[in-house]
Order: sequence, then structure tokens, then C-alpha cells
Amino acid sequence: MKNIVLFASGSGSNVENIIHHFHDKPNVTIASVLTNKRDAKVLDRCNKLKVSGLYFNRAAFFETDCVLNILKSLQPDLIVLAGFLWKMPANLIENYPNKIVNIHPALLPKYGGKGMYGNHVHQAVKDNKEAETGITIHYVNKNYDEGAIIHQSKIEVSPEHSVTEIAQNVQALEYEHFPKVIEKLLSR
Repeated sequence: MKNIVLFASGSGSNVENIIHHFHDKPNVTIASVLTNKRDAKVLDRCNKLKVSGLYFNRAAFFETDCVLNILKSLQPDLIVLAGFLWKMPANLIENYPNKIVNIHPALLPKYGGKGMYGNHVHQAVKDNKEAETGITIHYVNKNYDEGAIIHQSKIEVSPEHSVTEIAQNVQALEYEHFPKVIEKLLSR
């Protein structure tokens, strides 16, 4: 049995997609979803999907071993950041080397780093008249969006695309590829 722990900060659409992907796979369990926002919509999704959802605050994450102890009790084979916006603290990275993965809505190393998430990324892609964008799934290290790349998928962007259209096209890539890459990582 393989355990996945998901981290999210927002609506949790990627979390829901991952949960649905693994729903009929008896050898994989979504052990829990952890969030740093008390009112995150991902918690509503967890209730609807009957998956454990836990909220933690800044002190529990950065100043104590509270979140680390929760993770140790859940025994994750993989920790998946699915729209989680805080930088992972050293104690988690050290305890789970090459076990924490993130998805970023751009082709790293472009448009990565602090503050580069969601529509901030897509607006930058549009403003810079990029011909393509996409997703990057990567391991998490001590720096934002600088861990080893596991997978990238691309889409074309035209000047006529709005930021909303770019976001929708990138999200479609996330839904298609993220669960499959997670499954491959669990089979290693």
C-alpha cells in the first residue's frame, strides 16, 4: 500500500482530480489533505469526497515539528503539493528527500520563484509574448521552483489568448499529467 499526502492552499481542483484518479486503485491511499488556510475550499472538497482534511497555521508549519509529526504518523510514500503556496521548511525537506513533489503552471526555469503562481504566471507569459507555456512537475528543495524537473508538458500560446484562456489550457495539462506522473513515481 502506498500513501499520498496532499498539500493545498486554495480551491483544491487538482486535489480532487488526484483523489478521483486514485479512487479505484486499491494499492494507493490518499492519507490526508493538509492546508494552511482555514477557509480553503479544498476542505469542502475533502468533506464531499470523504478524505481527511487538516488545517495548520504558520507556527505549526514553520516554528514547530507539528506538521512533521503529523506526516510521520501518516507515513507518506509521496507528499504532493497541489496548489500549495508556502515554501517547504527545512525539517520537512530533510525528512522526506525526493519524496515531495510540486506542480508549477509554467515551463521552469521560466516564471518560477516567490510570487509566481496562478494568474501572476499566466499574465507574465502573455506580457512577454511567449509562444508556449505549460506545466512543470518537480521535486521540492529549499528554493522556490528550483528542484529537479520530473516532467514538463507544453502548449502553444498565441497573442489572441487571454490570461483566462491560458490558465484554462494550463489547468487541462495539470489534470491530464499530474496524476499519471504521481502514479509513476509511486511505482519506483
